[in-house]
Amino acid sequence: MNTGAPVIDLAEEGGSQSVKSQLRLREMILAGELPGGARIAELTLVEKLGVSRTPIRAALMRLEQEGLLEALPNGGYAVRTFSEREVSDAIELRGTVEGLLARVAAERGAAPVVLGEGSECLRQIDELLRAAALDDHAFSSYVVLNERFHALLGELSGSAVLTREMERLASLPFASPSAFVVVQANSPQARDMLVVAQDQHWQVLDAIERREGARAEAIMREHSRIAQRNLREAVRMPGLDTMPGVRLIRRRN
Repeated sequence: MNTGAPVIDLAEEGGSQSVKSQLRLREMILAGELPGGARIAELTLVEKLGVSRTPIRAALMRLEQEGLLEALPNGGYAVRTFSEREVSDAIELRGTVEGLLARVAAERGAAPVVLGEGSECLRQIDELLRAAALDDHAFSSYVVLNERFHALLGELSGSAVLTREMERLASLPFASPSAFVVVQANSPQARDMLVVAQDQHWQVLDAIERREGARAEAIMREHSRIAQRNLREAVRMPGLDTMPGVRLIRRRN
C-alpha cells in the first residue's frame, strides 16, 4: 500500500553523508584544525560531524586517495605533510595535463559556443582588472572566474578522459588553478601578476580558436610557472604560513 511517504534510498543517503564528511574533513585539514602529522581520532570525528562511522571511514579512505591523509601501519590515518618539491611536482603535472587539454582542443576543433563562454569569462576578468588595486571581494571574484575558465578547457577539448584526469589533479592538495592566488593578494605586484596570467588566458584561447596546438600547449605549460612562483612565495614570505594549507608544506632546505 502506498502511504504517500517518501522512499529513502539508504545507499544514496549514505553516499551523501560520505561526501559531506569528506568536504568537511578537507576543510578542517587545510584550515589547520587537524594539524600535519596528527592522528585522526575516528570517534572524535563522529561526534564533531554528527554522522555515523561508516561515512567517516569512507571519507577517510577518499582523502587518503587524494593524498591529504596517510594510512598508519597499525591502522587509522594521519594528516600528511608535503615537501615543497611534492607540491611543485603536482603543479608541474597540472600544467602538463592542461597543456595537453589545450592542444587537443586546438587540434580537434573546439565548439564555438564553448569558445564564446570562454571569451565571456575572460571579459569579466578584464573588468575586475581595470581597477588600479584589487580588494578582497575582487580577488574572490577572480578566483571564481579563474577556476571557471580552467574548467572550460576540459569542455573545449571534448575529451571526457582528459577532463576527468584534470578534475582528479585539481582535487590534489595545492594543485588547483587558484590554490596560490591568495598569495598574490599580499604582494605589491598582485595586480601585475594577475594581468600576466590573464594575458596568457587570452593567448591560449586565441591559439585554440586558430587551431594552433603546439602554441596552445606551450602557453598552458608556461602558465603553471606563475603558480610555481606563488608556491615559493607562500613558503618564504613572513605571515603567509597562515594561508589555508600552507602549514602542511615543508620548506625545501
